[in-house]
Amino acid sequence: MSNVFDTLKERGFIAQTTHEEEIHDLLAKEKVTFYVGFDPTADSLHIGHFLQLMAMSHMQKAGHRPIAILGGGTAMVGDPSGRSDMRQMLTREQIAANAECFKKQMSGLVDFSEGKALMEDNSDWLLNLKYVDFLREVGVHFSVNRMLTAECFKSRMEKGLTFIEFNYMLMQSYDFLVLFRKHNCRLQLGGDDQWANILGGADLIRRVEGKAAYGMTFNLLTTSEGKKMGKTQSGAIWLDAGKTPPYDFYQYWRNVDDSDVEKCLKLLTFLPMGQIRELSLLKDSRINEAKKVLAFEVTKLIHGEAEAIKARDAAESLFEKNTDSDSIPCITLNDHLSTDGINIIDLLHSTGIIPSKGEGRRLISQGGLYVNDIRIVDFDHLVNPDDFKEGCLLIRKGKKSFHKIVNK
Repeated sequence: MSNVFDTLKERGFIAQTTHEEEIHDLLAKEKVTFYVGFDPTADSLHIGHFLQLMAMSHMQKAGHRPIAILGGGTAMVGDPSGRSDMRQMLTREQIAANAECFKKQMSGLVDFSEGKALMEDNSDWLLNLKYVDFLREVGVHFSVNRMLTAECFKSRMEKGLTFIEFNYMLMQSYDFLVLFRKHNCRLQLGGDDQWANILGGADLIRRVEGKAAYGMTFNLLTTSEGKKMGKTQSGAIWLDAGKTPPYDFYQYWRNVDDSDVEKCLKLLTFLPMGQIRELSLLKDSRINEAKKVLAFEVTKLIHGEAEAIKARDAAESLFEKNTDSDSIPCITLNDHLSTDGINIIDLLHSTGIIPSKGEGRRLISQGGLYVNDIRIVDFDHLVNPDDFKEGCLLIRKGKKSFHKIVNK
Protein backbone atom coordinates (compact mmCIF):
# COMPACT_ATOMS: atom_id res chain seq x y z
CA MET A 1 0.00 0.00 0.00
CA SER A 2 1.37 3.43 -0.95
CA ASN A 3 2.28 5.89 1.78
CA VAL A 4 0.66 9.33 1.55
CA PHE A 5 3.95 10.84 2.74
CA ASP A 6 5.55 9.63 -0.51
CA THR A 7 2.61 11.01 -2.49
CA LEU A 8 2.94 14.45 -0.89
CA LYS A 9 6.71 14.45 -1.39
CA GLU A 10 6.47 13.41 -5.05
CA ARG A 11 3.95 16.16 -5.75
CA GLY A 12 6.12 18.81 -4.12
CA PHE A 13 4.06 19.61 -1.03
CA ILE A 14 6.55 18.98 1.77
CA ALA A 15 8.87 21.77 2.90
CA GLN A 16 9.93 20.78 6.45
CA THR A 17 9.22 18.02 8.97
CA THR A 18 10.01 17.72 12.66
CA HIS A 19 10.95 14.03 12.35
CA GLU A 20 10.83 12.77 8.76
CA GLU A 21 11.44 9.06 9.34
CA GLU A 22 9.05 8.87 12.30
CA ILE A 23 6.28 10.68 10.38
CA HIS A 24 6.81 8.43 7.35
CA ASP A 25 6.55 5.30 9.50
CA LEU A 26 3.56 6.64 11.44
CA LEU A 27 1.58 7.39 8.28
CA ALA A 28 2.43 3.94 6.90
CA LYS A 29 1.38 1.97 9.98
CA GLU A 30 -1.52 3.89 11.56
CA LYS A 31 -4.60 5.95 10.79
CA VAL A 32 -3.45 9.31 12.08
CA THR A 33 -5.55 12.23 13.25
CA PHE A 34 -4.00 15.50 12.07
CA TYR A 35 -5.03 19.14 11.98
CA VAL A 36 -4.71 22.29 9.91
CA GLY A 37 -5.73 25.72 11.16
CA PHE A 38 -7.53 28.45 9.21
CA ASP A 39 -7.95 31.90 10.75
CA PRO A 40 -11.19 33.43 9.36
CA THR A 41 -9.79 36.92 8.72
CA ALA A 42 -11.74 37.32 5.45
CA ASP A 43 -15.12 36.16 4.17
CA SER A 44 -13.60 33.64 1.76
CA LEU A 45 -10.72 31.21 1.51
CA HIS A 46 -8.09 32.01 -1.13
CA ILE A 47 -5.65 30.09 -3.30
CA GLY A 48 -3.11 29.70 -0.49
CA HIS A 49 -5.75 27.91 1.60
CA PHE A 50 -6.64 25.75 -1.41
CA LEU A 51 -3.19 24.13 -1.33
CA GLN A 52 -3.70 23.23 2.35
CA LEU A 53 -7.10 21.70 1.53
CA MET A 54 -5.56 19.64 -1.27
CA ALA A 55 -3.01 18.24 1.18
CA MET A 56 -5.81 17.44 3.65
CA SER A 57 -7.72 15.67 0.89
CA HIS A 58 -4.70 13.53 -0.06
CA MET A 59 -4.28 12.60 3.61
CA GLN A 60 -7.97 11.77 3.99
CA LYS A 61 -8.04 9.63 0.83
CA ALA A 62 -5.18 7.63 2.37
CA GLY A 63 -7.32 6.87 5.44
CA HIS A 64 -6.15 9.54 7.88
CA ARG A 65 -8.57 11.82 9.76
CA PRO A 66 -8.39 15.61 9.28
CA ILE A 67 -9.40 18.22 11.82
CA ALA A 68 -10.05 21.65 10.32
CA ILE A 69 -9.63 24.29 12.99
CA LEU A 70 -11.47 27.54 12.44
CA GLY A 71 -9.47 30.12 14.35
CA GLY A 72 -12.29 32.05 15.94
CA GLY A 73 -10.01 32.61 18.93
CA THR A 74 -6.63 33.11 17.24
CA ALA A 75 -8.17 35.48 14.68
CA MET A 76 -9.00 37.81 17.58
CA VAL A 77 -5.22 38.28 17.98
CA GLY A 78 -3.88 37.96 14.44
CA ASP A 79 -0.97 35.88 13.17
CA PRO A 80 2.20 37.98 12.70
CA SER A 81 3.70 35.37 10.30
CA GLY A 82 4.58 36.86 6.94
CA ARG A 83 3.36 40.31 7.95
CA SER A 84 5.19 43.63 7.87
CA ASP A 85 2.50 45.25 10.03
CA MET A 86 -0.21 44.28 12.49
CA ARG A 87 -3.35 42.66 11.09
CA GLN A 88 -6.63 44.54 11.22
CA MET A 89 -8.54 43.79 14.41
CA LEU A 90 -11.89 42.11 13.67
CA THR A 91 -14.99 41.88 15.84
CA ARG A 92 -16.28 38.55 17.11
CA GLU A 93 -19.30 38.99 14.82
CA GLN A 94 -17.10 39.48 11.73
CA ILE A 95 -15.00 36.46 12.62
CA ALA A 96 -18.08 34.26 13.18
CA ALA A 97 -19.55 35.31 9.81
CA ASN A 98 -16.26 34.59 8.05
CA ALA A 99 -16.01 31.18 9.72
CA GLU A 100 -19.42 30.20 8.30
CA CYS A 101 -18.16 31.03 4.80
CA PHE A 102 -15.05 28.91 5.38
CA LYS A 103 -17.12 25.91 6.47
CA LYS A 104 -19.07 25.82 3.20
CA GLN A 105 -15.96 26.09 1.05
CA MET A 106 -13.98 23.45 2.97
CA SER A 107 -16.78 20.92 2.60
CA GLY A 108 -16.23 20.87 -1.15
CA LEU A 109 -12.76 19.36 -0.80
CA VAL A 110 -12.78 17.53 2.55
CA ASP A 111 -15.46 14.95 3.44
CA PHE A 112 -16.91 15.78 6.86
CA SER A 113 -19.60 13.07 6.77
CA GLU A 114 -19.86 10.23 9.29
CA GLY A 115 -16.88 11.32 11.36
CA LYS A 116 -14.46 11.15 8.42
CA ALA A 117 -13.23 14.61 9.37
CA LEU A 118 -13.84 17.04 12.21
CA MET A 119 -14.31 20.79 12.25
CA GLU A 120 -13.72 22.75 15.45
CA ASP A 121 -13.51 26.40 16.43
CA ASN A 122 -10.68 27.28 18.81
CA SER A 123 -12.79 30.08 20.29
CA ASP A 124 -14.49 27.27 22.23
CA TRP A 125 -11.42 26.85 24.44
CA LEU A 126 -9.39 30.04 23.93
CA LEU A 127 -11.93 32.75 24.70
CA ASN A 128 -12.81 31.39 28.13
CA LEU A 129 -9.23 30.92 29.35
CA LYS A 130 -8.14 32.51 32.61
CA TYR A 131 -5.01 34.42 31.72
CA VAL A 132 -2.94 33.70 34.82
CA ASP A 133 -3.81 30.00 34.66
CA PHE A 134 -2.83 29.99 30.96
CA LEU A 135 0.52 31.61 31.71
CA ARG A 136 1.22 29.06 34.44
CA GLU A 137 0.26 26.04 32.33
CA VAL A 138 1.52 27.12 28.91
CA GLY A 139 3.64 30.28 29.09
CA VAL A 140 6.10 28.75 31.51
CA HIS A 141 7.28 26.34 28.77
CA PHE A 142 8.23 29.05 26.23
CA SER A 143 11.61 30.76 26.11
CA VAL A 144 11.37 34.40 25.03
CA ASN A 145 14.92 34.24 23.67
CA ARG A 146 14.05 31.29 21.46
CA MET A 147 10.78 32.86 20.31
CA LEU A 148 12.60 35.99 19.17
CA THR A 149 14.74 33.89 16.81
CA ALA A 150 11.61 32.69 14.95
CA GLU A 151 11.27 34.30 11.53
CA CYS A 152 7.67 35.39 12.20
CA PHE A 153 8.92 37.60 15.07
CA LYS A 154 12.45 38.42 13.90
CA SER A 155 11.22 40.09 10.71
CA ARG A 156 8.99 42.40 12.75
CA MET A 157 11.48 43.56 15.37
CA GLU A 158 12.59 46.69 13.51
CA LYS A 159 9.05 47.94 12.79
CA GLY A 160 7.69 46.84 16.14
CA LEU A 161 5.90 43.78 17.45
CA THR A 162 2.89 44.22 19.71
CA PHE A 163 2.50 42.14 22.85
CA ILE A 164 -0.87 40.81 21.66
CA GLU A 165 0.81 39.30 18.56
CA PHE A 166 3.58 37.84 20.72
CA ASN A 167 0.91 35.66 22.35
CA TYR A 168 -0.14 34.11 19.03
CA MET A 169 2.46 31.34 19.13
CA LEU A 170 1.32 30.31 22.62
CA MET A 171 -2.31 30.21 21.53
CA GLN A 172 -1.65 28.09 18.44
CA SER A 173 0.58 25.77 20.44
CA TYR A 174 -2.20 25.39 22.99
CA ASP A 175 -4.58 24.42 20.16
CA PHE A 176 -2.32 21.46 19.38
CA LEU A 177 -2.27 20.45 23.05
CA VAL A 178 -6.08 20.61 23.30
CA LEU A 179 -6.53 18.51 20.15
CA PHE A 180 -3.93 16.00 21.36
CA ARG A 181 -5.86 15.55 24.61
CA LYS A 182 -9.30 15.60 23.01
CA HIS A 183 -8.82 13.63 19.78
CA ASN A 184 -5.35 12.03 20.06
CA CYS A 185 -4.21 14.41 17.31
CA ARG A 186 -0.49 13.83 16.84
CA LEU A 187 0.34 15.75 13.68
CA GLN A 188 -0.07 19.40 12.71
CA LEU A 189 0.19 20.53 9.09
CA GLY A 190 0.46 24.04 7.70
CA GLY A 191 2.20 26.41 5.33
CA ASP A 192 5.94 26.82 5.76
CA ASP A 193 5.38 30.26 7.31
CA GLN A 194 3.83 28.37 10.26
CA TRP A 195 6.99 26.38 11.05
CA ALA A 196 7.82 28.16 14.32
CA ASN A 197 4.22 27.92 15.59
CA ILE A 198 4.05 24.21 14.72
CA LEU A 199 7.35 23.54 16.50
CA GLY A 200 5.98 25.33 19.55
CA GLY A 201 2.92 23.07 19.70
CA ALA A 202 4.85 19.82 19.27
CA ASP A 203 7.34 20.88 21.94
CA LEU A 204 4.54 21.90 24.33
CA ILE A 205 2.94 18.44 24.08
CA ARG A 206 6.30 16.80 24.77
CA ARG A 207 6.88 18.98 27.82
CA VAL A 208 3.36 18.79 29.30
CA GLU A 209 2.27 15.28 28.33
CA GLY A 210 5.65 13.59 27.92
CA LYS A 211 4.56 12.17 24.54
CA ALA A 212 5.62 12.61 20.92
CA ALA A 213 3.82 14.93 18.52
CA TYR A 214 4.89 15.92 15.03
CA GLY A 215 4.74 18.76 12.54
CA MET A 216 5.00 19.05 8.78
CA THR A 217 4.89 22.17 6.62
CA PHE A 218 4.10 22.64 2.95
CA ASN A 219 5.80 24.80 0.39
CA LEU A 220 3.97 28.07 -0.15
CA LEU A 221 2.32 28.50 -3.53
CA THR A 222 4.77 30.72 -5.39
CA THR A 223 5.74 31.38 -8.99
CA SER A 224 9.06 30.26 -10.45
CA GLU A 225 10.31 33.78 -9.59
CA GLY A 226 9.48 33.27 -5.91
CA LYS A 227 6.46 35.59 -5.84
CA LYS A 228 3.25 34.54 -4.08
CA MET A 229 0.77 33.04 -6.50
CA GLY A 230 -2.88 34.03 -6.41
CA LYS A 231 -2.46 37.80 -6.68
CA THR A 232 -3.66 39.92 -9.60
CA GLN A 233 -3.83 43.64 -10.30
CA SER A 234 -7.43 43.62 -9.09
CA GLY A 235 -6.64 41.69 -5.89
CA ALA A 236 -6.48 38.14 -4.53
CA ILE A 237 -7.87 35.03 -6.25
CA TRP A 238 -10.67 33.91 -3.94
CA LEU A 239 -12.54 30.60 -3.81
CA ASP A 240 -15.89 32.41 -3.45
CA ALA A 241 -17.57 32.80 -6.84
CA GLY A 242 -18.99 36.15 -5.76
CA LYS A 243 -15.49 37.55 -5.16
CA THR A 244 -13.67 35.85 -8.06
CA PRO A 245 -16.14 34.67 -10.77
CA PRO A 246 -15.48 31.17 -12.19
CA TYR A 247 -14.51 32.65 -15.56
CA ASP A 248 -11.85 34.91 -13.98
CA PHE A 249 -10.72 31.98 -11.82
CA TYR A 250 -10.34 29.77 -14.91
CA GLN A 251 -8.49 32.50 -16.80
CA TYR A 252 -5.99 32.96 -13.97
CA TRP A 253 -4.81 29.35 -14.29
CA ARG A 254 -5.05 29.44 -18.08
CA ASN A 255 -2.53 32.31 -18.07
CA VAL A 256 0.08 31.04 -15.57
CA ASP A 257 3.70 31.17 -16.68
CA ASP A 258 4.90 28.17 -18.69
CA SER A 259 7.47 27.34 -15.99
CA ASP A 260 4.74 27.05 -13.31
CA VAL A 261 2.43 24.62 -15.12
CA GLU A 262 3.98 21.36 -13.88
CA LYS A 263 4.12 22.55 -10.25
CA CYS A 264 0.47 23.66 -10.32
CA LEU A 265 -0.68 20.40 -11.90
CA LYS A 266 1.09 18.47 -9.11
CA LEU A 267 -0.14 20.59 -6.22
CA LEU A 268 -3.61 21.67 -7.30
CA THR A 269 -5.07 18.71 -9.21
CA PHE A 270 -5.58 15.00 -8.56
CA LEU A 271 -4.40 14.01 -12.04
CA PRO A 272 -2.11 10.95 -12.01
CA MET A 273 1.60 11.74 -12.02
CA GLY A 274 2.05 9.90 -15.32
CA GLN A 275 -0.41 12.22 -17.05
CA ILE A 276 1.19 15.27 -15.40
CA ARG A 277 4.62 14.24 -16.70
CA GLU A 278 3.24 13.88 -20.22
CA LEU A 279 1.59 17.30 -20.08
CA SER A 280 4.76 18.85 -18.68
CA LEU A 281 6.75 17.68 -21.70
CA LEU A 282 4.73 19.93 -24.01
CA LYS A 283 6.75 22.88 -25.23
CA ASP A 284 6.25 26.23 -26.95
CA SER A 285 2.67 26.78 -28.13
CA ARG A 286 1.66 23.22 -27.20
CA ILE A 287 2.07 24.08 -23.49
CA ASN A 288 -1.26 25.88 -23.85
CA GLU A 289 -2.97 22.48 -23.96
CA ALA A 290 -1.50 21.70 -20.53
CA LYS A 291 -2.67 25.10 -19.26
CA LYS A 292 -6.22 24.36 -20.45
CA VAL A 293 -6.17 21.07 -18.53
CA LEU A 294 -4.84 22.83 -15.42
CA ALA A 295 -7.44 25.61 -15.59
CA PHE A 296 -10.31 23.15 -16.12
CA GLU A 297 -9.26 20.77 -13.33
CA VAL A 298 -8.71 23.49 -10.72
CA THR A 299 -11.95 25.29 -11.62
CA LYS A 300 -13.83 21.98 -11.46
CA LEU A 301 -12.54 21.29 -7.94
CA ILE A 302 -13.60 24.71 -6.64
CA HIS A 303 -16.73 25.57 -8.63
CA GLY A 304 -17.94 22.20 -9.96
CA GLU A 305 -17.79 20.63 -13.41
CA ALA A 306 -20.70 22.62 -14.86
CA GLU A 307 -19.05 25.97 -14.07
CA ALA A 308 -15.69 24.70 -15.33
CA ILE A 309 -17.27 23.74 -18.65
CA LYS A 310 -18.96 27.15 -18.92
CA ALA A 311 -15.69 28.94 -18.21
CA ARG A 312 -13.76 26.80 -20.70
CA ASP A 313 -16.40 27.29 -23.40
CA ALA A 314 -16.48 31.04 -22.76
CA ALA A 315 -12.70 31.28 -23.13
CA GLU A 316 -12.68 29.20 -26.29
CA SER A 317 -15.52 31.18 -27.86
CA LEU A 318 -13.71 34.44 -27.21
CA PHE A 319 -10.19 33.47 -28.18
CA GLU A 320 -10.72 30.74 -30.75
CA LYS A 321 -14.09 31.52 -32.32
CA ASN A 322 -14.05 35.29 -31.65
CA THR A 323 -17.67 35.31 -30.49
CA ASP A 324 -19.33 36.49 -27.31
CA SER A 325 -20.48 34.19 -24.52
CA ASP A 326 -22.95 34.36 -21.68
CA SER A 327 -20.30 32.98 -19.31
CA ILE A 328 -18.24 36.19 -19.24
CA PRO A 329 -18.45 37.97 -15.84
CA CYS A 330 -21.40 40.35 -16.04
CA ILE A 331 -22.06 43.54 -14.06
CA THR A 332 -25.38 45.38 -14.12
CA LEU A 333 -25.36 49.15 -13.63
CA ASN A 334 -27.26 50.27 -10.55
CA ASP A 335 -28.58 53.35 -12.36
CA HIS A 336 -29.61 53.69 -15.98
CA LEU A 337 -26.90 55.44 -17.98
CA SER A 338 -27.90 59.01 -18.86
CA THR A 339 -27.76 60.38 -22.42
CA ASP A 340 -24.77 62.53 -21.35
CA GLY A 341 -22.69 59.37 -20.98
CA ILE A 342 -19.95 58.58 -18.48
CA ASN A 343 -16.15 58.71 -18.57
CA ILE A 344 -14.77 55.23 -19.33
CA ILE A 345 -12.36 55.30 -16.37
CA ASP A 346 -15.13 56.36 -13.98
CA LEU A 347 -17.37 53.58 -15.34
CA LEU A 348 -14.78 50.84 -14.90
CA HIS A 349 -13.79 52.04 -11.43
CA SER A 350 -17.39 52.31 -10.20
CA THR A 351 -18.16 48.78 -11.42
CA GLY A 352 -15.02 47.32 -9.80
CA ILE A 353 -13.48 46.19 -13.10
CA ILE A 354 -10.37 48.24 -12.26
CA PRO A 355 -9.13 48.75 -8.67
CA SER A 356 -8.22 52.42 -9.21
CA LYS A 357 -8.51 55.22 -11.72
CA GLY A 358 -4.73 55.20 -12.02
CA GLU A 359 -4.97 51.61 -13.24
CA GLY A 360 -7.45 52.77 -15.90
CA ARG A 361 -5.08 55.47 -17.14
CA ARG A 362 -2.23 52.94 -17.22
CA LEU A 363 -4.30 50.51 -19.31
CA ILE A 364 -5.20 53.21 -21.80
CA SER A 365 -1.66 54.60 -22.09
CA GLN A 366 -0.33 51.06 -22.76
CA GLY A 367 -3.03 50.32 -25.33
CA GLY A 368 -4.61 47.59 -23.26
CA LEU A 369 -8.22 48.76 -22.90
CA TYR A 370 -10.93 47.90 -25.44
CA VAL A 371 -14.66 48.67 -25.56
CA ASN A 372 -16.63 46.49 -27.99
CA ASP A 373 -13.28 45.48 -29.57
CA ILE A 374 -12.29 49.12 -30.17
CA ARG A 375 -9.08 50.26 -28.47
CA ILE A 376 -9.51 53.27 -26.18
CA VAL A 377 -6.79 55.91 -26.60
CA ASP A 378 -8.32 58.91 -24.78
CA PHE A 379 -8.49 59.28 -20.98
CA ASP A 380 -11.63 61.41 -21.49
CA HIS A 381 -13.45 58.85 -23.65
CA LEU A 382 -17.22 58.90 -22.95
CA VAL A 383 -19.40 55.80 -22.97
CA ASN A 384 -22.94 56.56 -24.18
CA PRO A 385 -26.16 54.51 -24.10
CA ASP A 386 -25.76 53.84 -27.83
CA ASP A 387 -22.52 51.96 -27.11
CA PHE A 388 -24.51 49.23 -25.35
CA LYS A 389 -25.29 46.68 -28.07
CA GLU A 390 -28.54 44.96 -27.09
CA GLY A 391 -28.06 46.55 -23.67
CA CYS A 392 -24.55 45.15 -23.20
CA LEU A 393 -21.03 46.64 -23.30
CA LEU A 394 -18.03 44.32 -23.79
CA ILE A 395 -14.86 45.39 -21.96
CA ARG A 396 -11.47 43.83 -22.63
CA LYS A 397 -8.39 44.45 -20.46
CA GLY A 398 -5.19 43.29 -22.12
CA LYS A 399 -5.50 40.18 -24.26
CA LYS A 400 -7.58 37.87 -22.15
CA SER A 401 -9.59 39.59 -19.41
CA PHE A 402 -13.23 40.18 -20.43
CA HIS A 403 -16.23 41.70 -18.65
CA LYS A 404 -19.73 42.63 -19.69
CA ILE A 405 -21.59 45.67 -18.38
CA VAL A 406 -25.37 45.68 -18.70
CA ASN A 407 -27.36 48.92 -18.82
CA LYS A 408 -30.76 48.62 -17.16
